Amino acid sequence: MKKFKFLFVMMLSFIIILSGCSSNKETSGNSKSLKVWQMGAASWDPLIKEFEKETGIDVEIQAIPWDQAHDKILTAVASGKGPDVLQMGSTQMVQFAGAGAFLDLTDKLDEYPNMASDNFYEGALKTSVIDGKTYGIPWHVDTRLLYYRTDLLGEVGYPEGPETWEDLLDASRQLAARGDDQYSVDLGTDINHIWSYAWQQGWEYDIEKGAENFADPAFKKMVEYYQTFYEEELSQLEKGKDGVQAFADGSKPMFFSGPWMMGIVKEQAPDIDGKWDVRVMPDGGTNKSMIGGSHLSIFHSTKKEEQALDFVNWMASPETQLKWYELGSELPANIKAWEDSAFTDNSMVATFGEQLKNTETPPNIKENNRIGQEVLKMLEQVAHGNKDIDSAIEGLQAEVSKILSE
Repeated sequence: MKKFKFLFVMMLSFIIILSGCSSNKETSGNSKSLKVWQMGAASWDPLIKEFEKETGIDVEIQAIPWDQAHDKILTAVASGKGPDVLQMGSTQMVQFAGAGAFLDLTDKLDEYPNMASDNFYEGALKTSVIDGKTYGIPWHVDTRLLYYRTDLLGEVGYPEGPETWEDLLDASRQLAARGDDQYSVDLGTDINHIWSYAWQQGWEYDIEKGAENFADPAFKKMVEYYQTFYEEELSQLEKGKDGVQAFADGSKPMFFSGPWMMGIVKEQAPDIDGKWDVRVMPDGGTNKSMIGGSHLSIFHSTKKEEQALDFVNWMASPETQLKWYELGSELPANIKAWEDSAFTDNSMVATFGEQLKNTETPPNIKENNRIGQEVLKMLEQVAHGNKDIDSAIEGLQAEVSKILSE
């Protein structure tokens, strides 16, 4: 894949140069306005009214679904007609920043105090800084915790939830022994969960090692745990009933998920109010969880760099990110925002803040998504097809080698 990657970067860079030349011929338009692309469903419109009032800058928000974001950005680069500021998913940064799609903000950090790196969680910075240069400012963060039924886990000796992977396995065996159609934990098939389970066994991805990363005994240990949960029917192979329903009726008293599930469980399962909680990830040597979220970047062809920087600086403030949490329920990337009572007085939300101090990012390479899909295929062979683990991992290494060499 090296040739393909080289051609992609060269083509994208060439397009950027051409679009920059053509865009220089265009008028800058109203200097007191900004075009901003927001990814996702909820709108920033109510949030930015205060910024418009303070600065006199009109902000035009265009909402773009996440599943359309990648193609939309490619088109913008090709045409040279992109926004001034755009929201970027953390896993998208490496591809576009490496090709020059965004302004380098490194030299601006000292001028704009809200954009300073020490304001943010370390994990959030890993995907916004490429080759030592800052191309995005963390906007919101996301991580995963273990949701568990305090009453049912208490009955098997873990009222505060399992602290380690050994505890998780012990509790799961007791819970599954309750009878037919009784399981313990929904492990899920989200690749971000899988990365987390591997990190918790001490695995790390080293870009220099490539496919050899998956020969690490720590990665194999994760696969062994995964197989055990399905082989012993502690987790359900089939999709089964709705996840919240299974959590409510106790047939699946544990699952891993993000902060949005707190509201969903409270709304859809009010009968178990007071009978469930969240805790940090189980420890298998570490208890690292994934960190995701988004960043705010400035498009390379903007004619309004100063206004764009003012906007990003305002959005990066703890006050603005706190207001967005109240409106959109997305966790703030600015650490100072977590000092507010909205987080300190809510033990469940505070647990997410605790976990955010111990996180890791998925492999920060362009091929991350493709490799992740191969990992999931391998795990399906192990869990559903009872394939030998060593053979499955060898097959995974072969596929990863192909991806990285194309």
